[in-house]
Amino acid sequence: MTPTMAGLVGLVALFVLLALRMPIGLAMMAVGAAGIAVLNSPAAAMNVMGQFPYSYSAVFTLSVIPLFVLMGSFASISGMGTDLYRTAYTWIGHRRGGLAAATILACAGFAALSGSSIAAAATMGKVALPEMERYKYDDRLATGSIAAGGTLGILIPPSTVLIVYALLTEQSVGRLFLAGFLPGVLLTLLFVITVFIIAILRPDAGPPGEKPPLAERFKVLLHSGALLFIVTIVLGGIYLGVFTVTEAAAVGAFLTFLDALRRGRLNAHTLFGALLDTVRTTSMVFLILIGAHFFAPFLALTRIPVELAAMVGDMAVPALVILLVILAGYIVLGTFMEGFAMMVLTVPIVLPIIMTLGYDPIWFGIIMVIVLEMGLISPPVGINVFIVKGVAQHVPLGRIYAGIMPFWLAMAVCVLLLIMFPDIALLLPQTMMGR
Repeated sequence: MTPTMAGLVGLVALFVLLALRMPIGLAMMAVGAAGIAVLNSPAAAMNVMGQFPYSYSAVFTLSVIPLFVLMGSFASISGMGTDLYRTAYTWIGHRRGGLAAATILACAGFAALSGSSIAAAATMGKVALPEMERYKYDDRLATGSIAAGGTLGILIPPSTVLIVYALLTEQSVGRLFLAGFLPGVLLTLLFVITVFIIAILRPDAGPPGEKPPLAERFKVLLHSGALLFIVTIVLGGIYLGVFTVTEAAAVGAFLTFLDALRRGRLNAHTLFGALLDTVRTTSMVFLILIGAHFFAPFLALTRIPVELAAMVGDMAVPALVILLVILAGYIVLGTFMEGFAMMVLTVPIVLPIIMTLGYDPIWFGIIMVIVLEMGLISPPVGINVFIVKGVAQHVPLGRIYAGIMPFWLAMAVCVLLLIMFPDIALLLPQTMMGR
């Protein structure tokens, strides 16, 4: 059996195992180990299986993952998500579509602490949906804004997905965080513009709320001061080089811990829950990373990524066309595959092609994350859609998907803007590297 044929058989076996509901980390470990045994030797496979999981898990830089996850858990406990929504609500809730726009802004702020799209969608769904229903918002706009806003959790730093991408591609986590900031702001603005366009075209979809006095607006704004302070310290510290990304994660986790303690939200029960959630999430991410590092050597032995990159380099097709085909493939995959799994499986194959085309891997990482976000709200999987469905059980799934489509188009516009103007993503990383 040729290496290429062995690689194709391995890919088919991997998708079969995933179809049988085997966890992606274990599936990649099984296929990778078996492939190494076939293409190299059983002894090499046993050596990798015996040494790699421990040696990789003991890497100090990976401690950034549990620290940022813990920061998000403490932020949820302290009620920062609720404060964010109330702040945005008091400032723009009196406009048509204002409650939906406030939901998106609150999701963006919460994403800067949680790094999780699921956490953002679940938190904002519980807080914002009752308010929008009270003002008789169209259920498509209400649920669509929550599902779309939640996707910002994997783009706006700190993002677990960006950390994993950095580890898979050996890129700087700090540069990726900075690269995600401006595109995250851009996508947030595009979502807000989408809400107001819907409100203009269908005024009954987003009736205006009450307009509180100016003094009350500033009073509520002060309640969000802790979040703004923590985000400034964490991201500002990384940008200015005051501390590393791992140190920033530790500082952020400690500050959110203090805030939860200050608000009286932290007790033995909530602390244990936060630690347990952190262990669960970290274990899941580590298992996937370990599996990916079993699968990557197997792919290298098959030479499939190298041959694909060479074939693309020999094609008389503009690089932009190939990039658009790759992104279209991601969008199709996102309709039936979970985004995290899709990234881990495809990056070892796609990245050599991207490098051959001359694109910056940092820039492509941001593009990929936005496309993954599109998958989070695409039928039939759309994980964020099912999270929102769990909160809005009375809203038919078809109505939720209908409400999402305008925001899906806004994501497509964001991708096109990043392709046309790469500096939107690369400006901050280049500035940091120049220090």
